[in-house]
This record gives sequence, structure tokens and C-alpha cells, in this order.
Amino acid sequence: MLGNEAIARGAIEAGVGVAAAYPGTPSSEIIGSLEEVAEDLGIYVEWSVNEKVATELALAAALAGVRSLTAMKHVGLNVAADAIVSSAYTGVSGGFVIVSADDPSMWSSQNEQDNRIYGMLSYIPVFEPENPSEAKELTIKLFNLSSELKHPMILRTTTRVSHVRGPVRLGRIAKISRNGVFKPDPRFALLPSNARRNRIELLKRWDAIKSAVESFEFNRVYGDGRILIISPSTTFSYVYELIQANSLEDKLRVIKLSSVYPVPEKMILREASHVEKIVIIEELEPLVEMQVRDLLHRERVNIEVVGKPLLERAFEMNMNRVAKLLTHTTGIAIPIVESSDREKIELPPRPPVLCSGCPYRPLFFELKKFIARERIKPIFSGDIGCYSLVYYKPFQAQDTIIEMGGSIGLGNGFSVVLPDSIVISVIGDSTLFHAGIPPLINAVYNMHPQIILVLDNLSTAMTGHQPSPSNPTRGRRILIEDLARAIGVKYVKVVDPFNAEEVRKAFREALKVVREDREVALIIARRKCALLAYDDMIKSGEEIVPYYVDLETCIGCGICYNLFACPAIIPRDDKKAFIDPEMCIGCGACVISCPFNAIKPVKQVDQEKLKKYWF
Repeated sequence: MLGNEAIARGAIEAGVGVAAAYPGTPSSEIIGSLEEVAEDLGIYVEWSVNEKVATELALAAALAGVRSLTAMKHVGLNVAADAIVSSAYTGVSGGFVIVSADDPSMWSSQNEQDNRIYGMLSYIPVFEPENPSEAKELTIKLFNLSSELKHPMILRTTTRVSHVRGPVRLGRIAKISRNGVFKPDPRFALLPSNARRNRIELLKRWDAIKSAVESFEFNRVYGDGRILIISPSTTFSYVYELIQANSLEDKLRVIKLSSVYPVPEKMILREASHVEKIVIIEELEPLVEMQVRDLLHRERVNIEVVGKPLLERAFEMNMNRVAKLLTHTTGIAIPIVESSDREKIELPPRPPVLCSGCPYRPLFFELKKFIARERIKPIFSGDIGCYSLVYYKPFQAQDTIIEMGGSIGLGNGFSVVLPDSIVISVIGDSTLFHAGIPPLINAVYNMHPQIILVLDNLSTAMTGHQPSPSNPTRGRRILIEDLARAIGVKYVKVVDPFNAEEVRKAFREALKVVREDREVALIIARRKCALLAYDDMIKSGEEIVPYYVDLETCIGCGICYNLFACPAIIPRDDKKAFIDPEMCIGCGACVISCPFNAIKPVKQVDQEKLKKYWF
């Protein structure tokens, strides 16, 4: 079972009644798995418009006594932090588990912040599983502990646990109820007079939490010896595997830590009394190390404590890094694990590109031509989504990518300090609903001129096509153009990104609005994600007609594979183009890239008929 699936299973066995999230790698499969069984089990599952909204929904359920869960990637917790920190003050009535899936090494993220530190900030205890099996059991335990102590719990995982597969023993599915009872209490209204009382109650609960982790069954001691190693999560797995592989069980004693904040102080003091030195091996920030140093200082225990060098805080741990750290900190030579032949295989390079048929490709192709014709040097204020790939060649149309909604927000600032520049803010539909609306309102109200390009592919595509409010669902749909007009955007244009003339006209008009009226101009480029359209065509039995390059007409100019850059178009040895029929999805968008009309369908295609799959 995938680690994230194991967490979902644990929530089901614990009787979760409500679960809500905004998708984000590496957390998305938790809610995705619950969504698959929600109707059968009676769980309310929701993809909310952002992490704060999801947290508020789940928190309300927990205040009404219903066990609830919210999950997010690490940067999502920044968005939800306002609600999460206050949830420690209100406490809860039913079990409330917050899953933070962190991404050491930034495999799909803009930073690698260590969200264990949020526990210290908010007085919410933080727990880490070692593998999928423990992730499931720990989830159940945290729901029970949260219900018992009336306090939220943070389950922190990393990509390595979330996306690894391992055996998981299934337990009984609990009786699930999502009907709660809300009893108004002054502690739920965080007015200053109540919040001050809550602060004292919070500290009293923290004492109970510290006592609870002392007997926490997921913290365990292994081995023996005069050196004590303290290590949590997957890092412990690497440590103990190396100890076993090198028969060091009688030389190194290990505390495997699941409660990383607060740590079990009595347990650590007890084990410290047997040793001469403590080594702490943990991923990213020295959170456990700081607590252990503080504990020993307070208790006047004079033992050497060794943590990681500063530069070792970056990126995720692996077996070789841990072996080097153990050798460096314990003085025991631990050999580096040799890579297998399989690991030595060099995979062919695969540049990061938009998918075949992606509607963003013809749009940015036209945009770059338009910019060249108009001789402007725009500032591209980018955002988080598939379209961040246009940062790379050939489009190079993202100068900044900071956070969700940051495109329009930074665009506001650029328009203030760079009045002679043309600011083009690029944002997706799901990201606009997530965090782009407040900066859009700010841009309109404070008159920050910029072209805002909304890429509406009717989905949260990058994380696995979770729903976006722009997608028609159960008869509901929120049209971005209606929203924009309602808040005062005067120029709003919806275009088909495959219609080059329509796109060029919209850019011309938008540029005029920004230059002459000094207003916001908003263009919505709407076409369904190519992966969804292709999937719908296949399911409907529609014939996929690929395109080919007429070699008699092609002169090998390279525009199609160098500037349009669909991955299905490849240069031949003679520089003429070749379209791989296995990769071509028959969208026909590449036709506009050839000035010599050399790109043609292998047989006649009625593109008007196929449009029903794209909108």
C-alpha cells in the first residue's frame, strides 16, 4: 500500500467522518483514496479551493465532535496556518488530524521547509511514521489521542513515506458518523478575553500531551552500547539498517522517535544515563537536536551531543548520507553502500516540457511572436502549476514563481515600481481560485495595470486532475469571466488558445488597455487539459488521427521542434521534422507553427466535431 493510501486507511479505521484538502504533491493520494470510498462508507470528502478553507471545514467538524482530517503539502500549511495555529487555542471536541506532507529535496516544490517547526510555533504535537504500515497505525493512534486530549495533532510525513509502497495489515473499519453536535462555548470565539483564558488552558493541555508521549508505543529503543543515536522517521530506517548490516547492535543504542515534538524527555534521560555520547541523525532542521540539548542543559546532564553540520541540513537523507554522518559522529567506520548496477544506468535526458496537445503551447507560441512584433520586453510574473514549465526554453515566459497566487500579487508590485514595463501575470484556473482572487481585487481597486493571463484547463491538472470550480460538476460551475466582471475588471476576454487569430486580437486589445487606460486586462485561455480530452476521446471510441510532416514541403527550418516544441515533433538527421505517431494525440495545434504548411493529418479530420472533448 502507498504511504498516503495507508494514512487514508488509518483514518477509515479510526472512524473519520469528514476529510478536506487542496491537492498538492506529495499529499494528494490521501484525500484521493478517501474520495474513492466516501459514498460507500458515508464519509464527507471535499477538494476545497485552498488549504485554509479545507482546514476550516475539517476544524468545524471536529468542533462538532466529528472525527476529521485535513491534508496538505508542506507549503499548503503556510496557507492554512492562520486556522491551524488558532485550532490549538480552541481545542476540539472530536479527533482532528492535520497531515503535513513535506518534500525534502524539493522533488515537486518551491522550497523544503521543515513543518515540524510548526508544532513548536502552535503548540500542536507532531508525530512522524517510519513506513506505510506505521503511517496507518499512527493515524489511528492520533485520532484516539486527539479525541482523548481534545487537541489537534499533526501527522508529518515526507515524500519518501508518502510515495513508498509497503505491506500494511488491515484492521476493522470503524463505524463512521459525520453527524455532529455543536455546543457553543466561549473558548470557540477567540476574542482577546477568551483567547487569554484559552492560552492558559492550552498550556495545561500541553502538559498532558508531554505526559502522553512518555508512554507513546511508537517510540522504541533498539541495540545497546555507550553511544546513543536518536533518529525519527525514515532516517531511523537508514540508521538501523546500517547498524544491522555492520553487526553494530552491541555498540550503538538507538531511540526510534515518532513523537518528534514534544520529545519523550524521561525516556531520553533514562537512555542517556547508559551512554557517554548522544548522536542525533534527522532530516532537514535540527528540531530534535535542539530539544535534546535543552533537556540535558535543564537537567544538568553533562553528555556530549553531536548533530549534523550546517550544510547537511539541505535535501533528503539516504543510506550513504547517513553512513557518512554515522562515521563522522560516532567514530565507527561504516562503509558506504555501493550502488547496484541498476542505479548506475544512465537514463536518456528528458527536458521538462508541456505535454503533447497541451493548450498552453500554441498560446505561448503566439504570445512570444506577439511580443517580438510589438518590440516589448514584458515582465512575466508566474505562478504554481503545469505552466511553470514555460520558464524553460523555448518559451521562457516566467520571470518569477514564488507561491500560489503570487503572479498577480507580484504583478501589482511590478506595476508600481516599473511603470514603463508591461507586466504579464500568468495563473491557472485552480490557482486563481486558490489564492489569486484577493490580489486580483487589489489590482482592480488600486489600479495596478497588468495583462492577466488565466490558463483555464478546467482542472487542477498538475496534481492529478482534481476538480476546479471552473469545471462543471453537479450542475455547478463558476465562470472566471463572471467573477472578474463582478469585481470590476473592465476588459475580460475568453479565447480558444488553438485559435491563433483570436489570441492575437486579444493580446492587441489587452496591451492597449494596459498602456492607454492603465487598467487590468484579463484574458482567459480556455481549453481542457490535453490528457483529459485524450482520455475522453479514447473512452468514446473516437479515432485518434495523428499528423505527419510532408517531407517534400518541409525545408528543415526547425520552427516546429525548436520554437513550438511539442515533444511529439522530432528533428531528423537532415533537420527536417518527424512527428512520432505514438506521441501525437491528433490535436492539430502544431499546424500553425509551420510557415510552409508541411504539417498535415494522415487523413481528413473534422476538428469542429472533436471540440466537444476540449471544452
